[in-house]
Amino acid sequence: MVNINFVVVALAALIPLIIGALWYNPRVFGNMWIKASGITEDQIKSGKMPLIFGLTYVASFLIAIQLCTIVIHQFGAQSMLIPDVMNEGTDAYRLGGELMEKFGGSYRTFKHGAFHGTITGLFIALPIITIISLFERKSGKYIFVHAGYFVITLALMGGVLCQFV
Repeated sequence: MVNINFVVVALAALIPLIIGALWYNPRVFGNMWIKASGITEDQIKSGKMPLIFGLTYVASFLIAIQLCTIVIHQFGAQSMLIPDVMNEGTDAYRLGGELMEKFGGSYRTFKHGAFHGTITGLFIALPIITIISLFERKSGKYIFVHAGYFVITLALMGGVLCQFV
């Protein structure tokens, strides 16, 4: 069975905060984001930052858990055998163990995880951000800033999770 290493998941959940600090820095895309979003410097400074960062970390942790099932193919292989694989002594349990012994390390690299993280960013995060932005009447720059952030963030998270979970 694929066991989730929650220490690695917790560390991977820090990646959005780290990339966000760089990405939304005024020297990178911060000024473009402020202008495209229509918020003011005063609004940014008035936020309850401990709450914002805390909830961001919780959301990032949830993303990291789900991203494990996207970047690690063994989760999909095991799902074919559930619930039988959970019952020790069954053929499915034995087969699940044999599958993991033979193929458990297949495609478990940073590069592979980053590839699937990028695909997730392009085919899940980008469309979600685009839909919300269109209804909020936001610009293409707004979409670019947020989608670019998520593509890079999910690529790095996917790489870390696939390599180390």
